[in-house]
Amino acid sequence: MIESKERRREIIVKRVAQEFRDGDVVNLGIGLPTLVANYLPEGIDITLQSENGFVGMGPAPEPGGEDPDLTNAGAQPVTALDGAAFFDSCMSFSIIRGGHVDATVLGALQVDKKGNLANWMIPGKMVPGMGGAMDLVVGAKKVILAMEHTAKGQPKILNECTLPLTAKEQVNLIVTDMGVIEVTDRGLVLKEIAPDTAVDEVVEATEAPLIIAEDLKVMEV
Repeated sequence: MIESKERRREIIVKRVAQEFRDGDVVNLGIGLPTLVANYLPEGIDITLQSENGFVGMGPAPEPGGEDPDLTNAGAQPVTALDGAAFFDSCMSFSIIRGGHVDATVLGALQVDKKGNLANWMIPGKMVPGMGGAMDLVVGAKKVILAMEHTAKGQPKILNECTLPLTAKEQVNLIVTDMGVIEVTDRGLVLKEIAPDTAVDEVVEATEAPLIIAEDLKVMEV
C-alpha cells in the first residue's frame, strides 16, 4: 500500500498519461485529471482540449509565469502550445458532442461493475453543477477515470452506484492508486497493480468483484 498522498496521486496521473497515442484529442476533467498534462511521455503528439474553449493546452506554467487570462476549465493556470486555438463554448461542445474527442479523463465519486459513473453530486451538499461531464462521457470515444481507490477508507468501486449517475455504462478504464481496472462485458478486470501493493489489498478495497488478469503486471510509474 502506498502511504504518501502525493505519491498516490502521482502514480495515478503518470499511469493515465501512458494511455494516449499520437494524434489523440484528449479532454482532462477538473481536479486530479488536470495533472495528467504535466506527465505526458516525450515523443507523444496529442492535442489537449479544454472545455472552456481551446485546444492546444500545455502543462502548468512555472511559478511566476501564470497568465490570469489563460486557465483550464477548473480555473487553474495553464500554458498554450504553438498552434493553440481559442473559441467559444458552442464550438467547444460541438467538438465534444460531435465525437471528436478520442479520450476524456475524469474523476469519480463512485463507479460500479457495469461502468456506471457518479461524479458530480452528493445529495444534501452544495455543488457547482454537472459541468460538461455528461457530454464528455457520452461524446468521447474512451472514458478513463483517474481516482483514489477509496474515500476515507470506504470503497469507491462498487457493485452499484448509490449516488446520482452522471452516465450509464460509459466507463472504459479505471486508474487508481492501487491498480488499473478495465470495464468489460465479463466484469471488472484487474490488469495492473501499483508498486508495493498486493492483489489481496486491491480486492479488499473494492466492493465489486474483480477478475484477476492472467497477465497481471505492476504499473510502470
